[in-house]
Amino acid sequence: MAIEFIVNNSQEFQDMIDNKDFRISKAIVDTILSNVNSKKKNVHIISVTCLEEDSTFDITLEKKHFAQTLQENLPHYIERELYEDCIKINECISKLNQK
Repeated sequence: MAIEFIVNNSQEFQDMIDNKDFRISKAIVDTILSNVNSKKKNVHIISVTCLEEDSTFDITLEKKHFAQTLQENLPHYIERELYEDCIKINECISKLNQK
């Protein structure tokens, strides 16, 4: 299931990305880990609702990009010293790279 972010406008979400808001990384990683065995080719990762713009946009990820995306988000977990999660992420990366 995708994680929903409610923001005032798209710039606010862009600021979250630019500031490397951990909630985004967590949403991405959690969704990938819960869908690693899914048969879906594309997985719905995040929904962003922009209140002022009265719009919602969805971010999806192709399964073939799971390992790379986990690798890109791993430093955020290391920085926060979430080592148990780092182990899960690394195990998942290894599993995905074996396929």
